[in-house]
Amino acid sequence: MSRSALLFTPGPLSTSSTVKEAMLEDMGSRDHAFVKAVKDIREGLLKLAHAPKEEGYECVIMQGSGTFGVESVISSVVGEKDKLLILANGAYGERIAKMAKIHKLNHAVLRFDEDSIVTPEAVEAFLKDNNDITHVACIHSETTTGLFNPVGDIGAVCKKYNKVFIVDAMSSFGGVVMDMVALYIDFLVSSSNKCIEGVPGFAFALCKKSELEKAKGQARSLSLDLYDQWYGLETNGQFRFTPPTLSIMAFQQAMKELEEEGGISAREERYKTNKKILDEGMHQLGFQQYLSPEIQGHIITSFLYPDSPDFKFDRFYNKLNERGFVIYPGKLSKADAFRIGNIGQIFPDDVRALLKAIEEVMKEEGVGVN
Repeated sequence: MSRSALLFTPGPLSTSSTVKEAMLEDMGSRDHAFVKAVKDIREGLLKLAHAPKEEGYECVIMQGSGTFGVESVISSVVGEKDKLLILANGAYGERIAKMAKIHKLNHAVLRFDEDSIVTPEAVEAFLKDNNDITHVACIHSETTTGLFNPVGDIGAVCKKYNKVFIVDAMSSFGGVVMDMVALYIDFLVSSSNKCIEGVPGFAFALCKKSELEKAKGQARSLSLDLYDQWYGLETNGQFRFTPPTLSIMAFQQAMKELEEEGGISAREERYKTNKKILDEGMHQLGFQQYLSPEIQGHIITSFLYPDSPDFKFDRFYNKLNERGFVIYPGKLSKADAFRIGNIGQIFPDDVRALLKAIEEVMKEEGVGVN
Protein backbone atom coordinates (compact mmCIF):
# COMPACT_ATOMS: atom_id res chain seq x y z
CA MET A 1 0.00 0.00 0.00
CA SER A 2 1.30 3.43 -0.89
CA ARG A 3 -0.31 5.04 2.16
CA SER A 4 -0.96 4.02 5.71
CA ALA A 5 -4.11 2.02 6.27
CA LEU A 6 -7.09 3.98 7.54
CA LEU A 7 -8.41 2.66 10.83
CA PHE A 8 -12.21 2.58 10.95
CA THR A 9 -12.05 1.28 14.51
CA PRO A 10 -12.87 2.56 18.02
CA GLY A 11 -9.18 3.04 18.84
CA PRO A 12 -6.30 3.04 18.34
CA LEU A 13 -7.22 5.44 15.55
CA SER A 14 -5.68 6.97 12.48
CA THR A 15 -3.64 9.96 13.60
CA SER A 16 -2.24 13.00 11.83
CA SER A 17 1.35 13.11 10.59
CA THR A 18 2.05 15.98 12.98
CA VAL A 19 0.89 13.92 15.97
CA LYS A 20 3.25 11.16 14.89
CA GLU A 21 6.08 13.65 14.38
CA ALA A 22 5.70 14.85 17.97
CA MET A 23 7.13 11.48 19.05
CA LEU A 24 10.35 11.76 17.02
CA GLU A 25 12.36 13.57 19.70
CA ASP A 26 13.40 11.57 22.75
CA MET A 27 12.14 13.10 25.97
CA GLY A 28 13.27 12.60 29.55
CA SER A 29 10.63 12.23 32.24
CA ARG A 30 12.08 15.14 34.22
CA ASP A 31 12.67 17.47 31.29
CA HIS A 32 11.06 20.84 31.69
CA ALA A 33 9.20 20.47 28.38
CA PHE A 34 7.74 17.16 29.46
CA VAL A 35 6.67 18.36 32.91
CA LYS A 36 5.01 21.37 31.29
CA ALA A 37 3.26 19.14 28.75
CA VAL A 38 1.80 17.03 31.57
CA LYS A 39 0.58 20.14 33.38
CA ASP A 40 -0.96 21.62 30.22
CA ILE A 41 -2.68 18.33 29.34
CA ARG A 42 -4.18 17.94 32.81
CA GLU A 43 -5.54 21.48 32.79
CA GLY A 44 -6.70 21.22 29.18
CA LEU A 45 -8.64 18.01 29.72
CA LEU A 46 -10.56 19.55 32.62
CA LYS A 47 -11.49 22.51 30.44
CA LEU A 48 -12.74 20.16 27.72
CA ALA A 49 -15.01 18.56 30.33
CA HIS A 50 -16.21 21.98 31.59
CA ALA A 51 -14.89 20.96 35.01
CA PRO A 52 -12.03 23.34 35.85
CA LYS A 53 -9.61 22.85 38.70
CA GLU A 54 -10.77 26.03 40.42
CA GLU A 55 -14.25 24.53 40.71
CA GLY A 56 -13.00 21.44 42.53
CA TYR A 57 -12.01 18.98 39.79
CA GLU A 58 -8.75 17.16 39.16
CA CYS A 59 -7.17 15.22 36.30
CA VAL A 60 -5.11 12.10 36.97
CA ILE A 61 -3.06 10.56 34.17
CA MET A 62 -2.46 6.82 34.50
CA GLN A 63 0.01 4.83 32.39
CA GLY A 64 -1.50 2.03 30.32
CA SER A 65 -4.64 1.48 28.28
CA GLY A 66 -8.10 2.82 29.01
CA THR A 67 -8.89 -0.32 30.97
CA PHE A 68 -6.02 0.56 33.33
CA GLY A 69 -7.71 3.89 33.97
CA VAL A 70 -11.10 2.35 34.67
CA GLU A 71 -9.59 -0.26 36.96
CA SER A 72 -7.60 2.43 38.76
CA VAL A 73 -10.81 4.31 39.56
CA ILE A 74 -12.87 1.24 40.44
CA SER A 75 -10.20 -0.29 42.70
CA SER A 76 -9.30 2.99 44.40
CA VAL A 77 -12.52 4.89 45.09
CA VAL A 78 -14.82 2.06 46.21
CA GLY A 79 -13.98 1.52 49.89
CA GLU A 80 -14.40 -1.58 52.03
CA LYS A 81 -17.69 -0.30 53.45
CA ASP A 82 -18.99 0.86 50.05
CA LYS A 83 -21.03 -1.00 47.45
CA LEU A 84 -20.75 -0.50 43.70
CA LEU A 85 -23.65 -0.84 41.25
CA ILE A 86 -22.46 -1.69 37.74
CA LEU A 87 -24.83 -0.91 34.86
CA ALA A 88 -24.03 -3.34 32.06
CA ASN A 89 -25.40 -3.67 28.53
CA GLY A 90 -22.32 -4.87 26.72
CA ALA A 91 -18.80 -6.23 27.03
CA TYR A 92 -17.34 -3.12 28.64
CA GLY A 93 -19.87 -3.00 31.45
CA GLU A 94 -19.15 -6.68 32.01
CA ARG A 95 -15.44 -5.87 32.12
CA ILE A 96 -16.05 -3.54 35.07
CA ALA A 97 -17.98 -6.34 36.74
CA LYS A 98 -14.97 -8.61 36.26
CA MET A 99 -12.71 -5.97 37.82
CA ALA A 100 -15.03 -5.70 40.82
CA LYS A 101 -14.96 -9.47 41.25
CA ILE A 102 -11.17 -9.71 41.02
CA HIS A 103 -10.69 -6.89 43.54
CA LYS A 104 -13.36 -8.43 45.77
CA LEU A 105 -15.42 -5.27 45.81
CA ASN A 106 -18.88 -5.38 47.33
CA HIS A 107 -20.95 -4.92 44.19
CA ALA A 108 -24.10 -5.65 42.23
CA VAL A 109 -24.72 -5.76 38.48
CA LEU A 110 -27.88 -4.45 36.83
CA ARG A 111 -27.95 -5.92 33.32
CA PHE A 112 -29.76 -4.84 30.17
CA ASP A 113 -29.87 -6.42 26.71
CA GLU A 114 -27.07 -5.46 24.32
CA ASP A 115 -29.53 -3.70 22.02
CA SER A 116 -31.12 -1.68 24.84
CA ILE A 117 -29.95 1.36 26.74
CA VAL A 118 -29.60 1.58 30.49
CA THR A 119 -32.78 3.36 31.60
CA PRO A 120 -32.77 5.89 34.44
CA GLU A 121 -36.10 4.44 35.61
CA ALA A 122 -34.56 1.02 36.16
CA VAL A 123 -31.58 2.56 37.94
CA GLU A 124 -33.85 4.55 40.24
CA ALA A 125 -35.95 1.48 41.03
CA PHE A 126 -32.82 -0.47 41.91
CA LEU A 127 -31.46 2.28 44.13
CA LYS A 128 -34.79 2.54 45.95
CA ASP A 129 -34.67 -1.17 46.74
CA ASN A 130 -30.94 -1.24 47.56
CA ASN A 131 -30.05 1.70 49.75
CA ASP A 132 -26.62 0.22 50.54
CA ILE A 133 -25.33 1.24 47.09
CA THR A 134 -22.75 4.05 47.36
CA HIS A 135 -21.24 4.16 43.84
CA VAL A 136 -22.69 3.65 40.36
CA ALA A 137 -20.62 2.84 37.24
CA CYS A 138 -21.89 3.14 33.66
CA ILE A 139 -20.48 3.07 30.13
CA HIS A 140 -21.33 6.09 27.98
CA SER A 141 -20.54 4.80 24.47
CA GLU A 142 -20.83 1.00 24.72
CA THR A 143 -18.42 -0.02 21.98
CA THR A 144 -19.84 -3.54 21.85
CA THR A 145 -22.70 -2.17 19.76
CA GLY A 146 -22.19 1.58 19.41
CA LEU A 147 -25.14 2.68 21.55
CA PHE A 148 -25.08 5.73 23.80
CA ASN A 149 -26.37 5.32 27.34
CA PRO A 150 -28.18 8.43 28.69
CA VAL A 151 -25.53 9.32 31.27
CA GLY A 152 -27.08 12.71 31.99
CA ASP A 153 -30.39 11.22 33.06
CA ILE A 154 -28.63 8.46 34.98
CA GLY A 155 -26.40 11.05 36.63
CA ALA A 156 -29.46 13.00 37.76
CA VAL A 157 -30.78 9.85 39.47
CA CYS A 158 -27.40 9.31 41.16
CA LYS A 159 -27.42 12.90 42.35
CA LYS A 160 -30.97 12.52 43.71
CA TYR A 161 -29.93 9.48 45.76
CA ASN A 162 -26.50 10.88 46.70
CA LYS A 163 -24.47 8.23 44.87
CA VAL A 164 -20.97 8.66 43.43
CA PHE A 165 -21.27 8.43 39.63
CA ILE A 166 -18.44 6.85 37.62
CA VAL A 167 -18.60 7.06 33.81
CA ASP A 168 -16.47 5.15 31.32
CA ALA A 169 -16.43 7.65 28.44
CA MET A 170 -13.58 5.84 26.75
CA SER A 171 -14.77 5.99 23.17
CA SER A 172 -16.77 9.20 23.37
CA PHE A 173 -14.86 11.86 25.31
CA GLY A 174 -13.45 14.35 22.83
CA GLY A 175 -15.99 13.36 20.19
CA VAL A 176 -19.09 14.33 22.16
CA VAL A 177 -19.62 17.61 23.95
CA MET A 178 -19.82 16.66 27.63
CA ASP A 179 -20.27 18.92 30.64
CA MET A 180 -19.10 16.80 33.54
CA VAL A 181 -20.72 19.06 36.14
CA ALA A 182 -24.09 19.26 34.38
CA LEU A 183 -24.10 15.47 33.91
CA TYR A 184 -23.43 14.92 37.65
CA ILE A 185 -20.33 12.84 36.87
CA ASP A 186 -17.86 12.40 39.74
CA PHE A 187 -15.29 10.31 37.82
CA LEU A 188 -14.96 10.31 34.03
CA VAL A 189 -12.42 7.99 32.40
CA SER A 190 -11.03 8.04 28.86
CA SER A 191 -7.72 7.41 27.12
CA SER A 192 -5.13 8.98 24.86
CA ASN A 193 -5.91 6.98 21.71
CA LYS A 194 -9.58 7.80 21.25
CA CYS A 195 -11.43 10.91 20.07
CA ILE A 196 -8.70 13.40 20.98
CA GLU A 197 -6.72 11.47 18.37
CA GLY A 198 -3.48 10.78 20.19
CA VAL A 199 -1.62 7.49 20.32
CA PRO A 200 -1.89 4.66 22.89
CA GLY A 201 0.02 4.98 26.15
CA PHE A 202 -2.12 6.35 28.93
CA ALA A 203 -5.60 6.79 30.36
CA PHE A 204 -6.92 9.72 32.33
CA ALA A 205 -9.51 10.16 35.04
CA LEU A 206 -11.29 13.46 35.53
CA CYS A 207 -12.30 13.51 39.17
CA LYS A 208 -14.35 15.50 41.61
CA LYS A 209 -11.64 16.41 44.11
CA SER A 210 -13.76 15.86 47.21
CA GLU A 211 -14.43 12.27 46.12
CA LEU A 212 -10.85 11.65 44.95
CA GLU A 213 -9.52 12.64 48.38
CA LYS A 214 -11.64 9.92 49.99
CA ALA A 215 -9.60 7.34 48.07
CA LYS A 216 -6.46 8.04 50.09
CA GLY A 217 -5.06 4.83 51.50
CA GLN A 218 -7.75 2.48 50.18
CA ALA A 219 -6.39 1.42 46.78
CA ARG A 220 -6.06 -2.31 46.18
CA SER A 221 -3.10 -1.94 43.83
CA LEU A 222 0.22 -0.15 44.04
CA SER A 223 0.56 0.84 40.39
CA LEU A 224 -3.14 1.67 39.95
CA ASP A 225 -3.48 3.79 43.11
CA LEU A 226 -5.47 6.75 41.79
CA TYR A 227 -4.95 8.96 44.82
CA ASP A 228 -1.19 8.41 45.05
CA GLN A 229 -0.84 9.00 41.31
CA TRP A 230 -2.67 12.31 41.67
CA TYR A 231 -0.71 13.29 44.75
CA GLY A 232 2.59 12.73 42.95
CA LEU A 233 1.49 14.77 39.95
CA GLU A 234 0.28 17.55 42.22
CA THR A 235 3.33 17.77 44.45
CA ASN A 236 6.17 17.66 41.92
CA GLY A 237 4.60 17.21 38.50
CA GLN A 238 6.14 13.74 38.24
CA PHE A 239 4.73 10.29 37.62
CA ARG A 240 5.42 7.72 40.35
CA PHE A 241 6.72 5.26 37.77
CA THR A 242 8.14 5.60 34.24
CA PRO A 243 5.74 7.74 32.22
CA PRO A 244 4.82 7.23 28.53
CA THR A 245 6.86 10.25 27.48
CA LEU A 246 6.35 10.08 23.73
CA SER A 247 2.63 9.39 24.04
CA ILE A 248 2.34 12.47 26.22
CA MET A 249 4.12 14.64 23.64
CA ALA A 250 1.91 13.26 20.88
CA PHE A 251 -1.19 13.97 22.96
CA GLN A 252 -0.11 17.54 23.59
CA GLN A 253 0.03 18.01 19.82
CA ALA A 254 -3.31 16.24 19.39
CA MET A 255 -4.95 18.65 21.84
CA LYS A 256 -3.59 21.60 19.85
CA GLU A 257 -5.07 20.12 16.70
CA LEU A 258 -8.41 19.58 18.41
CA GLU A 259 -8.49 23.27 19.28
CA GLU A 260 -7.49 24.24 15.72
CA GLU A 261 -10.33 22.13 14.34
CA GLY A 262 -12.80 24.15 16.40
CA GLY A 263 -12.93 22.13 19.61
CA ILE A 264 -15.07 19.17 20.53
CA SER A 265 -18.23 20.57 18.91
CA ALA A 266 -16.52 20.79 15.51
CA ARG A 267 -15.00 17.34 15.85
CA GLU A 268 -18.34 15.90 16.89
CA GLU A 269 -19.89 17.40 13.76
CA ARG A 270 -17.21 15.80 11.56
CA TYR A 271 -17.76 12.42 13.17
CA LYS A 272 -21.54 12.75 12.73
CA THR A 273 -21.02 13.61 9.07
CA ASN A 274 -18.82 10.53 8.66
CA LYS A 275 -21.56 8.40 10.20
CA LYS A 276 -24.30 9.88 8.03
CA ILE A 277 -22.36 9.11 4.87
CA LEU A 278 -21.52 5.63 6.13
CA ASP A 279 -25.09 4.83 7.11
CA GLU A 280 -26.52 5.95 3.78
CA GLY A 281 -23.87 4.11 1.79
CA MET A 282 -24.16 0.87 3.74
CA HIS A 283 -27.95 0.97 3.43
CA GLN A 284 -27.62 1.31 -0.34
CA LEU A 285 -25.33 -1.72 -0.32
CA GLY A 286 -27.97 -3.74 1.49
CA PHE A 287 -26.48 -3.83 5.00
CA GLN A 288 -28.62 -3.58 8.11
CA GLN A 289 -27.61 -1.95 11.39
CA TYR A 290 -27.93 -3.92 14.60
CA LEU A 291 -29.29 -1.07 16.74
CA SER A 292 -32.37 1.09 16.51
CA PRO A 293 -31.40 4.57 15.25
CA GLU A 294 -32.67 6.38 18.36
CA ILE A 295 -30.06 4.76 20.64
CA GLN A 296 -27.20 4.56 18.13
CA GLY A 297 -24.26 6.86 18.82
CA HIS A 298 -21.99 8.34 16.16
CA ILE A 299 -18.74 6.76 17.39
CA ILE A 300 -19.02 3.23 15.95
CA THR A 301 -21.75 1.27 14.18
CA SER A 302 -22.54 -2.45 14.22
CA PHE A 303 -23.66 -3.96 10.89
CA LEU A 304 -25.21 -7.40 10.66
CA TYR A 305 -23.68 -9.99 8.36
CA PRO A 306 -25.50 -10.23 5.02
CA ASP A 307 -27.90 -13.15 4.76
CA SER A 308 -25.76 -14.97 2.21
CA PRO A 309 -23.74 -18.18 2.42
CA ASP A 310 -21.09 -16.50 0.27
CA PHE A 311 -20.27 -13.88 2.92
CA LYS A 312 -17.19 -14.88 4.93
CA PHE A 313 -16.12 -12.17 7.33
CA ASP A 314 -12.45 -13.14 7.42
CA ARG A 315 -12.20 -12.84 3.63
CA PHE A 316 -14.21 -9.60 3.69
CA TYR A 317 -11.94 -8.17 6.38
CA ASN A 318 -8.70 -9.22 4.68
CA LYS A 319 -9.70 -7.88 1.28
CA LEU A 320 -10.59 -4.50 2.79
CA ASN A 321 -7.30 -4.56 4.67
CA GLU A 322 -5.42 -5.19 1.41
CA ARG A 323 -7.08 -2.06 0.04
CA GLY A 324 -5.96 -0.01 3.05
CA PHE A 325 -9.12 -0.04 5.17
CA VAL A 326 -9.21 -1.63 8.62
CA ILE A 327 -12.62 -2.34 10.16
CA TYR A 328 -13.48 -4.07 13.42
CA PRO A 329 -14.88 -7.55 14.14
CA GLY A 330 -18.12 -7.89 16.05
CA LYS A 331 -18.41 -8.51 19.77
CA LEU A 332 -22.10 -9.33 20.08
CA SER A 333 -23.23 -12.36 22.03
CA LYS A 334 -26.47 -12.97 20.10
CA ALA A 335 -25.82 -11.89 16.50
CA ASP A 336 -23.13 -11.99 13.84
CA ALA A 337 -21.97 -8.48 13.09
CA PHE A 338 -18.93 -6.34 12.33
CA ARG A 339 -18.24 -2.76 13.35
CA ILE A 340 -17.10 0.36 11.53
CA GLY A 341 -15.82 3.38 13.44
CA ASN A 342 -16.41 6.98 12.42
CA ILE A 343 -13.67 8.59 14.52
CA GLY A 344 -9.99 9.49 14.24
CA GLN A 345 -8.26 11.27 11.37
CA ILE A 346 -10.85 10.17 8.83
CA PHE A 347 -12.98 12.48 6.75
CA PRO A 348 -16.04 12.23 4.49
CA ASP A 349 -13.98 11.38 1.40
CA ASP A 350 -12.30 8.56 3.33
CA VAL A 351 -15.70 7.12 4.22
CA ARG A 352 -16.75 7.29 0.58
CA ALA A 353 -13.55 5.47 -0.40
CA LEU A 354 -14.31 2.76 2.18
CA LEU A 355 -17.82 2.33 0.80
CA LYS A 356 -16.45 1.95 -2.72
CA ALA A 357 -14.01 -0.70 -1.47
CA ILE A 358 -16.81 -2.56 0.34
CA GLU A 359 -18.86 -2.61 -2.86
CA GLU A 360 -15.90 -3.97 -4.82
CA VAL A 361 -15.24 -6.72 -2.29
CA MET A 362 -18.88 -7.73 -2.11
CA LYS A 363 -18.99 -8.11 -5.89
CA GLU A 364 -15.75 -10.12 -5.87
CA GLU A 365 -17.20 -12.41 -3.23
CA GLY A 366 -20.46 -12.86 -5.11
CA VAL A 367 -22.54 -11.37 -2.31
CA GLY A 368 -25.45 -9.42 -3.72
CA VAL A 369 -25.38 -5.62 -3.44
CA ASN A 370 -28.01 -3.16 -4.54
